[in-house]
Amino acid sequence: MIAQVKAWGNGQGVRFSKELLDTIGVHIDEFLDVQVKDGSIILSKTFKHKTLEERAADFKGKVGPYDEFSWGEAEGREQW
Repeated sequence: MIAQVKAWGNGQGVRFSKELLDTIGVHIDEFLDVQVKDGSIILSKTFKHKTLEERAADFKGKVGPYDEFSWGEAEGREQW
């Protein structure tokens, strides 16, 4: 694939097709890690921790409260 460097405001930019970004799972407004190695620019998808709201959406909004869980009778020197 060949891309062209173009003026973008006071800087320069390279545009990538949606299909290319979909291939590596990058979406609009996500951040990429940029490294320079041996004269090459390497772009890598960064890891982002999910917010509580994003995690709740994965569980259809149910994050608790949950019913109590019975661990059974105490064994040994445990005190409940």
